Amino acid sequence: MRKLVLIPVAMALALSPYFAQSIPAWSQETQETMAKAAALTVNVAKPEVLVWPVRIPASGRLAAWHEATLAAEVSGMKIIEVNAEVGSTVKKGDLLVKFAAESAQAALEQQQAAVEKAEADLDQATADADRARGLTDSGALSKQQTTEYLITERKAKATLFSEKAALEAAQLTLNQTKVYAVDDGVISSRTASLGDVVTAGEELFKLIRQNRIEWKAELPIKRLFDVKEGTRALIPTPIGDVHGEVRLVAPTASTDNGRVIVYVSLHPEVDMPQPKTGMLVSGYFELDQTDALTVPAAAVTLKDGFSYVFVLNPNDQTSVMRKRVEIGRRQDDRVEIMSGVENSDQVVMSGGAFLADGSTVRVEALGASAEKEEAK
Repeated sequence: MRKLVLIPVAMALALSPYFAQSIPAWSQETQETMAKAAALTVNVAKPEVLVWPVRIPASGRLAAWHEATLAAEVSGMKIIEVNAEVGSTVKKGDLLVKFAAESAQAALEQQQAAVEKAEADLDQATADADRARGLTDSGALSKQQTTEYLITERKAKATLFSEKAALEAAQLTLNQTKVYAVDDGVISSRTASLGDVVTAGEELFKLIRQNRIEWKAELPIKRLFDVKEGTRALIPTPIGDVHGEVRLVAPTASTDNGRVIVYVSLHPEVDMPQPKTGMLVSGYFELDQTDALTVPAAAVTLKDGFSYVFVLNPNDQTSVMRKRVEIGRRQDDRVEIMSGVENSDQVVMSGGAFLADGSTVRVEALGASAEKEEAK
């Protein structure tokens, strides 16, 4: 039994050098074969330099250029006619609301009678004063009587003046029983209802003057150096782009978020629906065109809040390196690389989500831009 145990052990010891030499060689070959089999086939190309406009993104709400409030100027009168609804297009001077005017008309007629009486009183006082002035030197009237006639004349003139002012006020009240549009535009709000008894100052309508809508875009202060009056703006929509230009940059910043409102006058196409106030929209301001180092958007991957691209290792051409990049403008299916990638880098065009730093890859074909560079 002791011999049977010793013989296999001795044989193992004798053969160990051969195993030590063959096993590592077999493992390395297997690993290379497995790595090649698992390598991801990728397309690579050099970044492409394109001429793009500089765009500053922004967002904000659509609002009326000017919104006029039409309110009642009289109290205690009943609405007997309403001629506009929300969305109605009106012209300056159109009758919108009419109040019951009977009481105002009666007050006007009463005041007209008061004016006529004051005129008659003034005529009488003037005649008496003229006689007194004519008899001053004759001594027929005392100075006291003459003075009383002259004072009566002055009082009659003042009374007539007051009654005429009251007549104008009564006429104004009668005129205010009708409310007219103060400008061309569109009715955006209506609170006037038939039969309502209003008070002075009560809102009846709101009117978007000239139907002009503008974009109140919000920008951080650091971007205001590029945006000024006349700068072009664009708001993409599903039915087409709405163009505009900066009308005014607010002189103050918001105390809530530190942003500044930029007022943009919009110029929608004739066949496009009119933009609606209150909508929150996103767009951008267009500045001068500059060169942009671009790659396909599919080449950029996101991880932990940062952007990365994979480039072909220039030393072996069979593995990739991950590079952190800063992205800028976007246009169609391409994105601008602000930093992190050189013009000569061979960038993996897509599939970066399946790669890691140092991954082995097979290059299927160089991108068009890379082939052009090699042809040179």
